[in-house]
Amino acid sequence: MKNPRHRREIGTAYLFMLPGLSFFAIFMVYPLVKALQMSLYQWSIMPGQPSPFVGLSNYTRAFQDPIFWVALRNTVLYTAVTVPGQMILAMVVALLLNHITVGRVFFRTIYYLPVLTSWVIVSLLFTYLFQSPGGLINYLLTDVLHLIAEPIAWLRNPATAMVPILSLGIWKGIGWSMVTFLAALQTIPGELYEAAAIDGASRWQRFWCLTLPLMRPTLVFVLVMLVIGGFNVFTSVYLITGGGPMKQTEVVLSYMYHQAFDFLEFGYGAALSYILAAIILVLSFLQIRFLRRPVELY
Repeated sequence: MKNPRHRREIGTAYLFMLPGLSFFAIFMVYPLVKALQMSLYQWSIMPGQPSPFVGLSNYTRAFQDPIFWVALRNTVLYTAVTVPGQMILAMVVALLLNHITVGRVFFRTIYYLPVLTSWVIVSLLFTYLFQSPGGLINYLLTDVLHLIAEPIAWLRNPATAMVPILSLGIWKGIGWSMVTFLAALQTIPGELYEAAAIDGASRWQRFWCLTLPLMRPTLVFVLVMLVIGGFNVFTSVYLITGGGPMKQTEVVLSYMYHQAFDFLEFGYGAALSYILAAIILVLSFLQIRFLRRPVELY
């Protein structure tokens, strides 16, 4: 049986946790529960108007909605392109920075600056860069490099409208992955590389058989976080294309936003958000389940 002093200590601990738990319950748990309730109704925000219970109709409507599948396809495409792009480029930069001694802090700051910049500002900047015909990219391709004869309508053509969004996603995410990889690289003992070099291992063999296995936990962590971030892309799509042209660049979150706040379909929007949450939950579980293993050196 616990003594009175131990009970007082536990009570004090809960008392200190109470403000944080209250904040979490009000601003996290309540909106989640409310959104789940809304997804089961044809929700009306007008005072005095009824909100009929429709059960799972909003969920079945999503799977029969062709625009939802376009949005889901674009979300998967964004994740499939930006996550490997960020990880590969960030690994290259981290390896280079790990081998220099002069200017490491300066270059690390330069590469991390995009992470600190506002999504709104850089989205507007990329909109200007890819404008047609007066954007910087078209100017470089037509007037400087002479690779194309006519400017490309990047933002008005469904086939090219995702290019600025994908480019921005990769460019802005390199810094965070680079800092994480660099921290992991600096924890690997130098003696291991020296022993591998004495045994005749080449640079590639040391990277493939030593660096990557020792960085596996970090790689899995970065992969899971980037996939979650990829499925939550919204600001760049909303500001650069607004989901156009002809809804061909919609992603799940932008489509959910348009349904909820443009057409006041709050029940349908809430159902889309829960479908997206379920996809992210399953993907995160599978990644951790199959990729998180003990470190093994080859």
